[in-house]
Amino acid sequence: MRRRIAISVAATSMSVMLAGCGVLNATGSSDDASPTKGDDITVGLLLPEKANTRYEQFDYPIFKTKVESLTNKKGTVEYANAEADAGKQASQLQNMIDDKVDVIVLDAVDAHAIADGVQKAKDAGIPVIAYDRLAEGPIDAYISFDNELVGEVQGRSLLQSLGEDASITDKIVMMNGSSTDPNAKQFKAGALAVLKGKVTISKSFDTKDWKPENAQANMTEAINAIGAGDIKAVYSANDGMAGGIVKALEAAGVTSLPPITGQDAELAAVQRILTGEQYMSVYKSYPEEAESAAEMAVAKVQGKDIQFDALTRDRVDSPTAKDIPAQLVPVVALTKENIATTVVADKIYDVSDICTADFKAACAEIKLK
Repeated sequence: MRRRIAISVAATSMSVMLAGCGVLNATGSSDDASPTKGDDITVGLLLPEKANTRYEQFDYPIFKTKVESLTNKKGTVEYANAEADAGKQASQLQNMIDDKVDVIVLDAVDAHAIADGVQKAKDAGIPVIAYDRLAEGPIDAYISFDNELVGEVQGRSLLQSLGEDASITDKIVMMNGSSTDPNAKQFKAGALAVLKGKVTISKSFDTKDWKPENAQANMTEAINAIGAGDIKAVYSANDGMAGGIVKALEAAGVTSLPPITGQDAELAAVQRILTGEQYMSVYKSYPEEAESAAEMAVAKVQGKDIQFDALTRDRVDSPTAKDIPAQLVPVVALTKENIATTVVADKIYDVSDICTADFKAACAEIKLK
C-alpha cells in the first residue's frame, strides 16, 4: 500500500490512498538520479540530541555498521550530534557540505530552521534524507515511524489503563514534546484523536526540547493546579519525560502513581514498566529504521533507483515540499507482558541489562529470564 501523509506546522492530518504496490512500479532510471558512485562513499549523519539515549546507543552505531556492510567496508560515516542546539546543527550541516560528503541523513533539531541548510546541500548537489523527523526544504526522502499511529497507540493504552470505568470526568495531563519537532505535533494529533470526548484533558504542555527536567517542572505546575489525587493518568509523549513526571509526582508525595505512557523503550522506562511506575512505552524498531535509512542513503548516492523506489513506497508532504518519497516503519505498544518478545527478542537489551539487583523480583514475577 502506498500511503500519503500531509505534515503541516499548525496541524497534522493523515490520509491513506490506495495505489500500486511493489517494485514493479519502480523505474530503472530517473532524470534527477545522483551520478552512480562506487563503495568508496561518505555518508553524513546528523542526529539531534543526547538526552534521549537512543541516538547514541542505537541509531548511530546501527546506521554506521549497516553502511559499512553495504559498501564492503569502504564507505564511511561522518557523524555529528547537535545536542538539542539548532544553531549547532546548522553549522554541522554546513561542515558536511564543505567536506563534500556524498549524501546527508538528517534528524533535525528544528525542522523549520534547518530548511536553509537543506537548500544549501541541494545547491551543492548533495541529497538529503530526513531521518525520524521531517525537515523542511528540498528533502529527497524521509524515513520515520508512523507518528500519528504512535500517538494513537499511546492514547488507546492510556484508556485501557483506566479500565472499563473510564469516563469524561477523569482528569488527565498531556505532556507533549517540543513545539519545534514536527513529530511531536503528530504524536499529539494521534493521541487527541483517541482521547477527545473520552476523558478530560485538564492540562496540556508542549515541553521545550523534550527535556525531562522541563517535563518535571510542567508536571509540578499541573499537580498544583489540579491536585495530585485528581490526576487519573498522564499522557507522556516519550520515556525521558515520563521519568521527569514520576519525579514530580513522587516529590508531591504520591505513592500510588497514575498510569503514565511513554515512547522509545529506554532501559529506565522498561524497568519502570516492570515495577508499575510507568504503564507502557512505544517500542520502535531502531535497527529497522536505522538500517533502512542506511540502505536508502547508499542506494540514492549509488544511483540504484529501483532499490531506492522499493524502499520509499509511501509519500509525505511537508510545509515546503510535496510527494516526498518515504518509508513509515510500524510500532508496538510495549507493556510488562511483551518485554521478552520485543526489546529482548530484538537484542536491544539483554535480560541481564533489565533484571539488575533492584529489579530481579519484578523480573521473576513475569518470568523474565
